[in-house]
Amino acid sequence: MSEAATESRTNATEYTVSEISGALKRTVEDVFGNVRVRGEISGYRGPHSSGHAYFALKDDRARLDAVVWKGTMSRLKFRPEEGMEVIATGKLTTYPGKSNYQIVIDNLEPAGAGALMALLEERKRRLQAEGLFEAGRKRRLPFMPRVIGVVTSPTGSVIRDIIHRIKDRFPLHVLVWPVRVQGETASVEVTNAVTGFNALAWDGAIQRPDLLIVARGGGSLEDLWGFNDEALARAVAASGIPVLSAVGHETDWTLIDLVADVRAPTPTGAAEIAVPVKADLEAALASLGARLKAAISRNFERKRQAARAAARALPSPDQLLALPRRRLDEATSRLGRGLSVSVDRKRARLQGQRLTPATLSRRMNEARTLTGRDLARAQAAFFAIVRERRTRFARSAARLSPAPIARRQKQQADTLAALARRQDRVISLRLERLRGQLGQAERLLTTLSHKAVLARGFALVKDADGAVIKQAADVASGMALSLEFADGTADAVATSGAARPKPVARPAVKAKEPGNQGSLF
Repeated sequence: MSEAATESRTNATEYTVSEISGALKRTVEDVFGNVRVRGEISGYRGPHSSGHAYFALKDDRARLDAVVWKGTMSRLKFRPEEGMEVIATGKLTTYPGKSNYQIVIDNLEPAGAGALMALLEERKRRLQAEGLFEAGRKRRLPFMPRVIGVVTSPTGSVIRDIIHRIKDRFPLHVLVWPVRVQGETASVEVTNAVTGFNALAWDGAIQRPDLLIVARGGGSLEDLWGFNDEALARAVAASGIPVLSAVGHETDWTLIDLVADVRAPTPTGAAEIAVPVKADLEAALASLGARLKAAISRNFERKRQAARAAARALPSPDQLLALPRRRLDEATSRLGRGLSVSVDRKRARLQGQRLTPATLSRRMNEARTLTGRDLARAQAAFFAIVRERRTRFARSAARLSPAPIARRQKQQADTLAALARRQDRVISLRLERLRGQLGQAERLLTTLSHKAVLARGFALVKDADGAVIKQAADVASGMALSLEFADGTADAVATSGAARPKPVARPAVKAKEPGNQGSLF
């Protein structure tokens, strides 16, 4: 059957996905515009970065997605918590993006007083497991605070009782941070007050308190619920200022009573704990002052007597310095002789190390040897690197495909060419440096050589054994001599000298050849 025939047989209305989603959304919102749903919170992980909260309400048979917008979260009296049974008020709507439905919550409250106690016990167990109730982390209150910060309602009788009792016992400066102590915003305001007092600077315009008192009169569990807030308990535990809790009467207790450094049974009792009695302090101070004065006098007298006794036993300054003075004099007398001996020793060693042509020649030969060795080592190292790279390339070629092998071969070839260029350049620089050093040594050898003196017209006289004759007294009459000039040598016989041995027969002088000057001797 053709497609056109199939389309002609149906008369159902065609909708888009968006149209179906919109129709369902309007139907659900019209029918369930305002509902109250009881269930257990599941999947709550705290507010999203946008400030909204997403979780679910469930019972033993079903699950309902829920969302609390950012503005509603700030107005909730109770914060959602995982596993908490609540009654949520809001409206149902759909989310077309995932084809599901959810409740947008406008109000959230625990499911009865039993739920409040269960929630309170759950918070208590969680904070206790974190160690916030441990006695070891709680600090001692300052004995005599200069400034006390009070967090309470400014219009109730609690603040008047606290100020009156502080004024009677020990008048000092009291800072009051006004807050609501009952209602939906009570916990947030008290938390902000504790955090705000801790944010004050010690040397600011408003002095930072040395002690905080969080106070409220008695009431029911619902009235005191704001002081069971977990965020408030954590703020009190993290406070850098010691906190004195005075919430409710002696039989009442809240979470901040457990995390505070000290708990007072009543607000008036908190004022009595915070400050001492001024009259008692003055009496104790006077007694301690008298005792201190007497103790100082006795101590001074004992110290004075001990100093006198020690002075009699101590040696005089001359006795203490006699031995060091003698050692200094002996060292001074030895210093001059030591310097002279050291100078003579260094002078003798310096004169013994003279620069001679033989020394220069030996050093030049050593430099040539080192240069040849370095060149051989460089060539051997280069060939070893080449062999190693070729071996590595061969192993890589056996494992890799042709394309990577070609790429690696090109890279290694470039590297090898660069190494070859660097080797030639290094060897050239090394040889050039050694040639320069060799040239300097040759110039120095030429300067110190006797041949330069011979070139200026002098002659070097040697005996028959080739030893250099330095003095005329060493020449005897008739001694055979060898005269070395810049361009050659000539033999001679001394006609005078220290002694005249028997005349030695002269060799026959050859006849002059045309163009030959002959010997002068």
